[in-house]
Amino acid sequence: MFKHLLTLLAAFTLVTAQAQTTINGGGATFPAPLYSKWAEAYHKLTGIRINYQSVGSGAGIRMTEARTVTFGASDMPLTDERLTALGAFQFPTVIGGVVPVINIKGVEPGSLRLTGTVMADIYLGKIKKWNDPVITALNPALKLPDQEITVVRRADGSGTTFIWTNYLSKVSPEFKSTIGEGTAVNWKVGAGGKGNEGVAAMVRQLPGSLGYVEYAYVTQTKMNWVNVQNSAGTWVAPTEDSFKAAAANADWNRTYFQILTDQKGRDAWPITGATFILVHIKPEKPEDLKAALTFFDWSFANGDKMADELDYVALPAAVKTKIRSDWKRLGLN
Repeated sequence: MFKHLLTLLAAFTLVTAQAQTTINGGGATFPAPLYSKWAEAYHKLTGIRINYQSVGSGAGIRMTEARTVTFGASDMPLTDERLTALGAFQFPTVIGGVVPVINIKGVEPGSLRLTGTVMADIYLGKIKKWNDPVITALNPALKLPDQEITVVRRADGSGTTFIWTNYLSKVSPEFKSTIGEGTAVNWKVGAGGKGNEGVAAMVRQLPGSLGYVEYAYVTQTKMNWVNVQNSAGTWVAPTEDSFKAAAANADWNRTYFQILTDQKGRDAWPITGATFILVHIKPEKPEDLKAALTFFDWSFANGDKMADELDYVALPAAVKTKIRSDWKRLGLN
């Protein structure tokens, strides 16, 4: 009887400790809707709370460097050299797309066509009105207004901005030399919103606006999106299939440093990207890192349906297997 009571007490103590466990992470807003959904389901199952701060990739990288979170998150992958210098390890979680969104009265979602070079010129301040001849030539069936284009971009350090500016730099030499790519750049025009949430809210509120957000924010709030011409010359819509087509050329076996913009392929969405988790190889609290990786392991095994519901593309099973194997480098197993 006494031994039985001790066993019950030990079990109760373990459950109580689990219920009080909180793992802190933060960074990219790109995957925030999905991480929130995964975390909610995981908390109901285990009592372990994943506290994720949706503060942008730039902040996620800085918090990782400062060791103020157990894991950081970034849509801009770090080079292998920078990871080595930082003593960190990164792995992808899901794939998604960055989508140009507009607020033009009378224009239906998906009916406007824009090329990468045209969007680059808008963000360079060279194309200022929706009825500019360059835009009307791409859209002869649309009656576009004589209206100023209100440019919206991120105000914070952002992996979504990295994906966007990386793409525009690939298709426009002038954009590359004038603005360039990064989580934060020196914009020439535009109003800034904080996070994907902020950009989405500004575009919805500002008539004549153009912005860029992660696809989950487009679908969840029914925003007006743009068709884009890819490197094969195809006009494509942002969909799970077009994101998969863009990611098909990624060689995850070589390195996790994979940039998926402007990929070859007839059906590839040209502004596709993966999102990444950053952790230290020698963490100050190994037990917290182990708990965090247990959460992502559970998410890889049980979270694909949730990812699909929010319009993210789950990683192939073989990639997840490789990631799990690479976690052994961290010496936590």
